Amino acid sequence: MKRLKRYQYEHYAILCRASYPKVFDHTEYGFDKHCRRDITDRFGNTIIRVLWGEKRDAVVVFKGSHCLSDWLTNLICLPKKLPTEHYAGHVHLGFYFQLHQRSQKAKNPYHTRYQRLSDNHLAEIAQASDVCHSEGDTVYHQIEACAKELRKLGKKMILTGHSSGGCMAVISAEMLEQKYPGIIKRIVTFGQPAPGFWSFKKHYQLKDKTYRICCDVDMVTFLPGLPFIYWHVGKMIWLHNNRIYQDIPSPVRIFRVLASWLMRPIAYHFMDKYIRRKDYFDHH
Repeated sequence: MKRLKRYQYEHYAILCRASYPKVFDHTEYGFDKHCRRDITDRFGNTIIRVLWGEKRDAVVVFKGSHCLSDWLTNLICLPKKLPTEHYAGHVHLGFYFQLHQRSQKAKNPYHTRYQRLSDNHLAEIAQASDVCHSEGDTVYHQIEACAKELRKLGKKMILTGHSSGGCMAVISAEMLEQKYPGIIKRIVTFGQPAPGFWSFKKHYQLKDKTYRICCDVDMVTFLPGLPFIYWHVGKMIWLHNNRIYQDIPSPVRIFRVLASWLMRPIAYHFMDKYIRRKDYFDHH
C-alpha cells in the first residue's frame, strides 16, 4: 500500500470540512470552474460534490450526517447485501439507504456562475450517452452516471468523506470498481464508523487504496458498537499526541487515550512541553 502524503491528507480534510456549508466555491481548491456536479438527497440538500479539472482526477466528497433523519438512519444496523455482479458481502442498511434514496430538486440552491457552468459542462460530456442527471434518480445512480462520463475523459476517482459520508464513500467505491474496473484511485475517510459485516471486509477489493483517518478517541470510529459483527476496511491511520500510528487495534487505542489522560498532569511538567511553546513569546 502506498503512503498517504501530508498534502493529500490536508487537501481531503479541507474539502470534507468545506462540504458542510451551503456556499462552496470549488475553484478555491484548484478545480476548474466548469468541472463540478452537486448531488442532492431526498430533501434537496447537497450531500455529495463531484469535482474535477482538465488536468487532474475527480474528487468525490461525501458529506456526513447533518440532520436528525440522517442520525436516525444511522441506527438501522441491519445487513444489506450489495447488488453487485460479483459477491461483495453485506453492509450497514442505513448507509446503503442513504446512497439509494431518491434525489430531489435542490432546496434553496445557491446558484453561482460556477454551478451553472458545471451543469452545462456535464450536459456536454453526457451527450454521447442516454444516462444523465435528473431529479428522481437515486444518489448512487447519479454518482455512477458521473463515473461513466469521467471515465470517457480519462479521469480516475478519489472518494473522500467524513463520518457516515466515509461509509458511503467506501460502499460506493466497491460498487463503482466492480462496474468500472480501475476507476478508483484512492479512498480517504475521516471519523468513519464501520461500514459493513465480515463478509464485506473479506471481499472488499480496494483495501490497498483505502485510508481511514481516526483522531484520538473519536467515539464515532467505534460505532455501531457491535464488536466482531461490524468491521472496518483498509489501512487505519491514528492521530494521537502529535504522532501518527498505523493499524492500532481499538482496545489499544482506548487504553492509550485513558493512559494519556491520567498522565497529562505529569506530562505537562516535562521540558519538551515548555520548549514546544517557545513561539508564544514572539507575540508578547
